[in-house]
Amino acid sequence: MDAQLDDKALENTLAESLADLVAADVAQADLVPDAKTVSEDEFVEVVGGALEAVGGTLLFKMCVENEGESQHVAAACVGDRGNRQFLLLTLPARGGALKVETTSKSSNPVAGIAAAYAGLMDAFQAAA
Repeated sequence: MDAQLDDKALENTLAESLADLVAADVAQADLVPDAKTVSEDEFVEVVGGALEAVGGTLLFKMCVENEGESQHVAAACVGDRGNRQFLLLTLPARGGALKVETTSKSSNPVAGIAAAYAGLMDAFQAAA
């Protein structure tokens, strides 16, 4: 992947990869269920496939309440230490569209944690 990829191009690339993944591997019903919520395992499967397609790394995932609604949230990075871009991927627990955005443009409170978490993991890895 080009290290100089801008934020919008990165978001578009990941969104396209996700669309390909959904079309090839995941039934739409899994993302937009009629009567069930999206499980953590289903969320991880979709996010993992999308990140694999663009060479990204999952940093962490969680389920949070945002504006009174439960949603799955994952932080990820693309690139290496000196040239990383951080992404936030969110999906309502009730189902819907997976939203992909760079953390620098996100208004989600979880976005601020991604770079700090990556720095902490770098420090642990260096100490090991």
